[in-house]
Amino acid sequence: MSATPPATASAPPEAAAQRTLHRLYRQVPGIAEYAAMTGIEERWILPKARAHEESAPAFGSAGELLGALKDVLADEEATLPESHTFLAEHATLEQFKVVVREFALDGLTESESLLPVVPRLPYRSGMAVFRVLIDELGCGNEEKAHSQLYRDLLDELGMSLELDDYLEVTSPQGYAYVNMFHWLASRAVSPQYFLGAYAYFESSVLYGFQSFARAAQRLGIVRGGYYSEHLYIDEYHSNHMRTAIRALEEPDLAKIWAGVRLTSDIVGEATETAIALARASTR
Repeated sequence: MSATPPATASAPPEAAAQRTLHRLYRQVPGIAEYAAMTGIEERWILPKARAHEESAPAFGSAGELLGALKDVLADEEATLPESHTFLAEHATLEQFKVVVREFALDGLTESESLLPVVPRLPYRSGMAVFRVLIDELGCGNEEKAHSQLYRDLLDELGMSLELDDYLEVTSPQGYAYVNMFHWLASRAVSPQYFLGAYAYFESSVLYGFQSFARAAQRLGIVRGGYYSEHLYIDEYHSNHMRTAIRALEEPDLAKIWAGVRLTSDIVGEATETAIALARASTR
């Protein structure tokens, strides 16, 4: 049996590839499955990563790169798309549930796929990252783990808590969001892509999640702690990720920057797609 199922009219090639990649990332692949996995990566994420690496500015130090990251974040925060205003101020409960559905594959397993990056990093950088992941996993308190907070949200909204129930309804962009983190942590040739990616992500959440938190509050959602917790803790995480980059004795600044740009692109596309699907749904 082929490792990669053929695309059908109901599953465009991009959607079929992302679903297949997600499935392969969740198993121990055999030879055929590994070939399918690397083939999808070669067509999807590797060209993007290489392009961003090749176009990276000639940074003279990690400090210069972090300054440029700060500028990127400030620009994004100042120019958030109108879709964020729609979500925060106008989305109905049913439309909000579409957005929640789109990120369920990530929310139900949050940070689990990131653990393999820790032993791939130099000790000091790895420990800084591990401190972030400990928080993501609730410091051992099951009720505080971010994945449990997402379950709490789904439960209040009357939505399934089973991962498999979201496999057929998640968009290709939503799959790419989840698959990107798997690739960064386990598959990228260098873990330094991950450092740039997560330094960006933990900082961008501080403005990117504002519309989600405001929508949950406006709609009277009681268990919206998934969003408020990120707004509270991710400034702390952002500082740790900067520490992880500064701790590198031999930083590959082009790869770190490629991680920043790659994540900005994929997170932005997933968010815009989720809100567009919500707007097109029943009001």
